[in-house]
Amino acid sequence: MNFSLDEAIQILEATPQTLASFLSNLSNDWLTCNEGQGTWNTSQVIDHLIECEKTNWIPRIKTILAESENKSFPPFDRDAHITNPPKTSLEQKLAEFKQLRLQNIEIVKDLIKSDSQFELTGEHPVFGKVKLRELISTWMVHDLTHLSQIVRVMAERYRKDVGPWEEYLGVLK
Repeated sequence: MNFSLDEAIQILEATPQTLASFLSNLSNDWLTCNEGQGTWNTSQVIDHLIECEKTNWIPRIKTILAESENKSFPPFDRDAHITNPPKTSLEQKLAEFKQLRLQNIEIVKDLIKSDSQFELTGEHPVFGKVKLRELISTWMVHDLTHLSQIVRVMAERYRKDVGPWEEYLGVLK
């Protein structure tokens, strides 16, 4: 096992700035391209990350750490950002994501007092019992997944333009 809260926090703290550095000042074409029907564009991925910061990670962490008998995770709508899209600019979204993420990292630092807490469990609606360390690891890898998704979606926009070099561009595989 490689889990380390400090390492997870390094990635969680870096994600908002990584996104801001990569996406700020890009044309709308970059932000709205996708991989086809039913896929998310870059702007929608940011909306999803914001929704997760509001309604997923911290409520689930608090459920695991609660002294109560009920360890069932509160519901999470993975598509809430699609059914109720925000009407804000990318810059506003990135600022909101950064602010929420910083708050959530502070909450985690305040809530977790010992390594033994990482073995506490909550009840996921699909997976059943999951450990706190698994949830925090998933939060961090979720960031990496969506960073990868954004890069892949943007590369897809130029698939036909790269001509024969497509064979050498792993992001297009």
